[in-house]
Amino acid sequence: MDELDHDYETYSAADLKVCGPHAYFENPTTEPLLMAYSMNKAPVRVVDLASGEALPPDIREALTDPSVIKWAHNAQFERICSSRLLGLPFGSYLPPEQSRCTMVLAPMCGLPPSLEEAGRVLGLDRQKLTEGKDLVRFFCRPCAPTKSNGGRTRNLPEHDPEKWLRFKKYCVRDVEAGKDIRARLSYLQVPEFLWQEYALDQRINDRGVLIDMPFVRAATAMNDRAVAEATDRLKELTGLRNPNSVSQMKAWLAQHGVIVDKLEKESVADLLASTVPDDVRAVLELRTLISKSSTKKYQAMVEATCSDHRARGMFQFYGASRTGRFSGKRIQLQNMVRNDMSGFVVEGGKHGRTEHGTPSHSHGRLRGSQGKVRQRSGAGCAMRPYFADPHYGQKIHRRRLLVNRGPWAGLGGWREVEAGPVP
Repeated sequence: MDELDHDYETYSAADLKVCGPHAYFENPTTEPLLMAYSMNKAPVRVVDLASGEALPPDIREALTDPSVIKWAHNAQFERICSSRLLGLPFGSYLPPEQSRCTMVLAPMCGLPPSLEEAGRVLGLDRQKLTEGKDLVRFFCRPCAPTKSNGGRTRNLPEHDPEKWLRFKKYCVRDVEAGKDIRARLSYLQVPEFLWQEYALDQRINDRGVLIDMPFVRAATAMNDRAVAEATDRLKELTGLRNPNSVSQMKAWLAQHGVIVDKLEKESVADLLASTVPDDVRAVLELRTLISKSSTKKYQAMVEATCSDHRARGMFQFYGASRTGRFSGKRIQLQNMVRNDMSGFVVEGGKHGRTEHGTPSHSHGRLRGSQGKVRQRSGAGCAMRPYFADPHYGQKIHRRRLLVNRGPWAGLGGWREVEAGPVP
């Protein structure tokens, strides 16, 4: 089977870490700059898209050819970028079954997921270039207008040709480093079912969760108004210019006989549980109100939601080495307050709840609730059913764990064990 190793460099005013790749490529300022590629272990070549070069026809065809496996580090980004480059409509993406990701392969083998760190641990001769961060900051993000740069807000290749050449070498080196990692780990046979689970994970991330944006905007406006009112009231009670300042608030508390080292959530809760003057209690309660972090999920929803009101890319496959468990991104759906799901009826399943009150491992549909990720209050009310596939739970309950042993937490060989149901 043919294999294509590739990497993109892009420009955008959007913050990729904040909005995620799906929303990032819907931003009108996003555009591809470079593509480095290697077909079947051939020397790496680079296409200067920013300078008007076009993808070679054979590479363009390979991106949609199901017989070609597409490798990349953080392959989700490259797959979505290819989808946009090929003109697929928003919300449609190239099939993940044709992708393989070295950012997943590395932790599968007990290595750090970072391309730079994995290369360093393996002692590769061709490692990720350390100057890459500066080059990415220069070409991939907006710049501040100054007198020295003529007031421009973006750096183009012609603004620094020598740095642009180094940027192209950086893109090439990323592909070379990914290829070398694969070559070094080639003797470890990763089971195919893990790549099937990776494809399932990508399908779920591509589908996303439907967000009730009018609800989110209304909740955000209400929160902003409540915080503003509480802040004004704090200023009246304390006389402080900035009640959010920890140093100013600690000094005010000390003046009122309350000495504290920290003003974290737990510390404030302990103070409120103790005997403190009424004026201090009122200030601490208001400070707790304006410091709530739970409302930040609303802002995360706004930033990560695509034009069709779906928030995509919320989970990281194989987010933890050794255990292989997933991890959350951006909205952090796994941190929503758990719904007790009382009164639901399972269609086609065996049981609704266990004798201990916890959800059973039935594989049927849930009726009478919106599914596990929709909550009755708070940020969860803005979310619609996420897992449209009724068999998803069944697939997860039947998954197998990969236990690796030997030096380096993985390079000594694989062993399969039954995982059992996921609670």
